[in-house]
Amino acid sequence: MLRRGRQLRAVVLGALLLLGQGARAKESPSSLPPTMMTVTAAEETPPGLRKIADQLMASLTGDKRLYPRLVTLCDTFGPRLSGSENLERALDWILAELRRDGFDSARGEPVLVPRWTRGEEQLSLLTPQPQRLSVLGLGGSVATPAEGVSAPVVVVQSFAELSPELARDKIVLFAPPFSGYESGVQLRLLGAQKAALAGARAALLRSLTPQSLGTPHTGVTVYQEGVARIPFAAITTEDADRLLRLQRAGQKIEAKLLLRSQDLPPSPSRNIVVEVRGRERPEEVVVFGCHIDSWDVGQGAHDDAGSCLAAWHALLAIREHKPRRTVRLVMWVNEENGSAGAKAYAAAHGHEKHVLALEADSGVFRPTGWLFSGSDAALAKVVRVAGLLAPLRASMVGVPGGGADLRPLAERGVPVVGLQVAGERYFVYHHSAADTVDKVDPVELGQVAAALAVFVYGAAELM
Repeated sequence: MLRRGRQLRAVVLGALLLLGQGARAKESPSSLPPTMMTVTAAEETPPGLRKIADQLMASLTGDKRLYPRLVTLCDTFGPRLSGSENLERALDWILAELRRDGFDSARGEPVLVPRWTRGEEQLSLLTPQPQRLSVLGLGGSVATPAEGVSAPVVVVQSFAELSPELARDKIVLFAPPFSGYESGVQLRLLGAQKAALAGARAALLRSLTPQSLGTPHTGVTVYQEGVARIPFAAITTEDADRLLRLQRAGQKIEAKLLLRSQDLPPSPSRNIVVEVRGRERPEEVVVFGCHIDSWDVGQGAHDDAGSCLAAWHALLAIREHKPRRTVRLVMWVNEENGSAGAKAYAAAHGHEKHVLALEADSGVFRPTGWLFSGSDAALAKVVRVAGLLAPLRASMVGVPGGGADLRPLAERGVPVVGLQVAGERYFVYHHSAADTVDKVDPVELGQVAAALAVFVYGAAELM
């Protein structure tokens, strides 16, 4: 098994190097997306396990309660930003429903989360033609002065184009075409810092999406100690592209940005934790989950309520088959703007023996496989587990993998896995007002639940 794990890692890493050569010239290695390889397991699957996997897939792809429950969560509570009343009410409802489902172990474990609020937002084009533009402040952005920021706009497509001569006392708009989230997200994370270092008064970002219908996309931004904090907001791809065309045509562009965001004192919140105790090795834990918080626009249906409901119903199905090891579901809070939930879970449970940790946070589209980080021995076992999902066409394995909420566990040496889906549409909805429950396909939601249940149950048996 160990030798097979090394062979698989060599195959997958070799593909990463070959496929990544073109991108490495423009991006740091850490920003490269992972690569999937079809590496299905050849070992014999125990007949009893194969039968249970088939039963789990059948029950969850036919689960009639799953989608209506997601609709209830999304329509009743809406967006669930950390520190908000919406999030806390949603957590209360989930805990009550879990206990109604017979999960006596369901509990909220305390987490102190940051609290950022959006407030009023306006962006007005002053020249060459007065017009109100759609705008969405980036998470964590500071407010503008009370009167707003009125300044010329300069459009750039990379950090390399910035200079004090170009950006001083201006509003900088970062407007490269979308070529992938992993490369574009650096502009969102670091754009305010880079623009401030060049002397800008504020910054704007072309939304990180491959397609827009006039909808801006938010997401967290970060500031650096010792660098001026300037307001930073996203605009639609349509408006960003227009401003770039105007600049190239030699037009003078001026705009006024008004943001009334606030940083408030941290608020008490909770991770939701619920488990099914193992029949033979209860002290060994397979943990899986998702994040229940979302941004404050839309309903966070794909990001990440759908995964939470899929995982919840996966645990319901797993319970009927009494897994060998303890299976624990965690719905983390504060993934979007701080990862306080992930850190709190690791602090509370890091001493326990986690044999595997899994996160689903790519939207609830048709599952395709798994991305893994860990030892060669664990990789070989993960490939064997993934082979159980061949009937669902979700048996691909790739490296590296994991998820934002798994980082504190990965740092402790726990093998980590992230679910992968056919999410070509994910970034169309991601972090925007368009991430609503009507965008979720009930059939694909059931497939995600089935994939999670089979993989987690298989890991509890075979890891």
